[in-house]
Amino acid sequence: MESLIVSTGVVALAEIGDKTQLLSLLLAARFRRPVPVILGIFTATLLNHAAAGALGAWITSWLGPQWLRWVLGVSFLAMAVWMLVPDKLEAAEGAQRPRFGVFGTTFLAFFLAEMGDKTQIATVALAAQFAAFIPVVAGTTLGMMIANVPAVLLGDRMSNQLPVRFIHAVAALVMALLGVATLLGWGQRWGL
Repeated sequence: MESLIVSTGVVALAEIGDKTQLLSLLLAARFRRPVPVILGIFTATLLNHAAAGALGAWITSWLGPQWLRWVLGVSFLAMAVWMLVPDKLEAAEGAQRPRFGVFGTTFLAFFLAEMGDKTQIATVALAAQFAAFIPVVAGTTLGMMIANVPAVLLGDRMSNQLPVRFIHAVAALVMALLGVATLLGWGQRWGL
């Protein structure tokens, strides 16, 4: 249960102001059809994070416990720093009809935007840290939906009212605490 809660919280916080949340706003404004946009985001996130979780599980089996602890600890600290860097969406929007429909266009755009994104990297690290593939993938997917569904439904009005810098600082603090705890081996002391 802890892996689900931590994964959900970290990703939901990290996603605020992220390029994929900005993409959600853009897709919602462009298509004005929230249901296929939300389903495209969900499907792309689930597949992307399942692959990331599988990589995290593989890393766990490949590295010894000491190496894994150091790699994960440093990864969490690097993620903490990365979360403090603001994201900007650098995609040009065309006026033409979507080639793959609303769902297909959303799925493809979101899946590709998530590749190498901080939430995907966090999913790899969390899956390796907790060694709990299903709860981590479920949690990171839920965190993405918590952040992106309101963006789709409420659009630009919501994005201007959230304290994005503060939310990113909290997410960075959580990642930094996970990094320090991992490096110090605190999880082993608590039976994690």
